[in-house]
Amino acid sequence: MPTTEVRVAAGVIEGADGRVLLTQRLQNAHQGGKWEFPGGKIEAGEEAEQALSRELFEELGIRPTQVRELIEVAHDYGDKQVRLFVYVVESFDGQPEGREGQPMAWFTPAQLSGLDFPAANVPILAAYLSD
Repeated sequence: MPTTEVRVAAGVIEGADGRVLLTQRLQNAHQGGKWEFPGGKIEAGEEAEQALSRELFEELGIRPTQVRELIEVAHDYGDKQVRLFVYVVESFDGQPEGREGQPMAWFTPAQLSGLDFPAANVPILAAYLSD
């Protein structure tokens, strides 16, 4: 049975101090326990950037004020296919908090390569670090 590709908007959220905000997937979620760039599913009729803004507000309580496109990534996990539309969030309003109970932390760019990410996030990491 063919599976549908899940379209996701994700953000590499930069802090004023140069660190990047990541969230950790809940243990019972697909790819549970791994660190990820925050975001979520793009709804029908929604543009990726609109979805990113909505998801970051729902998940973290922040509203992006300046974003730029970074990369588009298609990945097949075998049990799930995803297409990630990734933006660098250069500035935002609000104070980030894990509104869905997810752990979150700020990391320096040098710390990112030592973290456990879902495979679909690896090209994002490479694109961001070479940007």
